[in-house]
Amino acid sequence: MSEDTAPADDGGPDMAGSPRFRLGYVPGATPGKWARTWEQRLRDVPLDLVQVEAADVAGALRAREVDAAIGRLPVDKEDFHAIALYDEVPMVVVSRDHLLAATEESEHVTAADLAEDVLWVPADDVLFTGDEPRPGKAPEAYDDGTGTLVTPAPATTAEAIAWAAAGSGAVVVPMSLARLHRRKDVVHRVLDDGPEAPVGLVWLRDGLSEQTAELVEEMVGIVRGRTANSSRGRAGDRARKQLMASDRKTPGLGATSPGRRLSKSAPSKKYRDTGQKSRIKRTRKRRGKS
Repeated sequence: MSEDTAPADDGGPDMAGSPRFRLGYVPGATPGKWARTWEQRLRDVPLDLVQVEAADVAGALRAREVDAAIGRLPVDKEDFHAIALYDEVPMVVVSRDHLLAATEESEHVTAADLAEDVLWVPADDVLFTGDEPRPGKAPEAYDDGTGTLVTPAPATTAEAIAWAAAGSGAVVVPMSLARLHRRKDVVHRVLDDGPEAPVGLVWLRDGLSEQTAELVEEMVGIVRGRTANSSRGRAGDRARKQLMASDRKTPGLGATSPGRRLSKSAPSKKYRDTGQKSRIKRTRKRRGKS
């Protein structure tokens, strides 16, 4: 398993023609457990983990920079397949000097607790993408010195959290991003009734090569929790072949040669011989020869 942040060459196989799979993942996502399962089942297919910004997942899939991605939902259903994996709860991030810092880590907060705080919504925000109600107050515009009113807005989540750390307002982000951008000068608490952030496996509906489509199916089976025996692709075929080979080698299963089994209803030779000897003895007794 390798991790890369730069676009790879186009297509599933590498330059030598060997198959490989590129799995994109958005900041905060943790594809490690699925990557480990992949390595165990498909040792002959390298898996590359490629970090992709949430807003760039669709473009990376269309450009074949990744074959599938752990991305934010929803997606355009006309262009992409998606399997929902989990929903992230929203968390409030504020300075350690904020009143909310006096609460316990296990305590939840509500929108009412942020009524007097400016809410910073960064350009890469993944929660308030529609008409969801936003807690707190919108930032006030200011004159930039040229007579133009400018509304301050952080460019990234990291920048927004830095502003909150300085005691200027609050930020609401999914739990994974709150943990990713953890700092000693901020605290985060779960926000009740805030928008959740669904995460799923995403891939193109059309245009994949047969080989890439097969590998995508392998990843679908892994994230859905299928066992190797129940997988539909090459990992499943390999597991079934190993199981069949094991059955043929295991004594006591009634296998005589590949594709052949003894019928359960057929008596053994020993049983037939024993029955024949019994009939001979009974005949001799009736004739007085015993």
